[in-house]
Amino acid sequence: MTAASRTALVLGATGTIGSRVASRLAAQGYRVRAASRRADRVGPVGRTEAVRFDWYDPATYEEALDGADRVHLVAPTDSATPADVMLPFLARARASGVRRAVLLSSSAIPAGGPAVGQVHQALPGLFDEWAVLRPSWFMQNFTGDHLHARSIREEGVIRTAAGEGRVAFVDADDIAAVAVHALTATRAPGTDLVITGPEALSHTDVANVLTEVTGRTVVHRPLAYEEMRDHLAASMPIEYAAMLAGLDRANAGGAEDRTTDTVLRLTGRQPRGFRDHVTRAVKSARVG
Repeated sequence: MTAASRTALVLGATGTIGSRVASRLAAQGYRVRAASRRADRVGPVGRTEAVRFDWYDPATYEEALDGADRVHLVAPTDSATPADVMLPFLARARASGVRRAVLLSSSAIPAGGPAVGQVHQALPGLFDEWAVLRPSWFMQNFTGDHLHARSIREEGVIRTAAGEGRVAFVDADDIAAVAVHALTATRAPGTDLVITGPEALSHTDVANVLTEVTGRTVVHRPLAYEEMRDHLAASMPIEYAAMLAGLDRANAGGAEDRTTDTVLRLTGRQPRGFRDHVTRAVKSARVG
């Protein structure tokens, strides 16, 4: 079976990872159903078809799944319990002919853990072909449209509850490359894949690199857990803010101070470093 005869459903197709996965699959000749709440925001790329999808509207499921034999899963970002809507959808996907499911999770959330960890735990029982992507924190958080990136541009400040804990931040392009491998390889990974960049950095290190590359002073302002939770809660549900602040607190204790060879092993190239990422972002005017 050729790539052209296969159809991939990419959820979150307007997002940081989903948009990259959709364009890479289309470039390889796959039919891509690029799904999001706002299908009109998905531009045509090769064999890409934009479809509307809303986790909270089961009426959108059938069209999104039509003809798909593999799916890239991105959990709803406005729920602390995404399994409530994701598991019924996955059962429907299996019944409609989806054979392979690749779930975007987080290096901080193990199988059976909070939020998408419950979906991770259930996935092997739903599909024979599966993988769970567990990337570290995104480099794009500091250069895109994330809360950190906005505070950097507006105030020259990064606020976290991570203290001087180090994180092996990873570029979204590297995550997408691993995702496409998991979706298209002859054999599905059948495991979870922890995806990191090449080095672990503290947020102070990140601020220093941003300062050096952009020429604008950026500082890291450590907050207590409660302060970070309340800061985040101004722009998201309190339960989700508490979970994210808790992950920061875990990072302060060293939870993300590690690197893996996943990108090199599965894509054949080294993961991009943070300085290289920021330099590229400056050249394309996404930061600074």
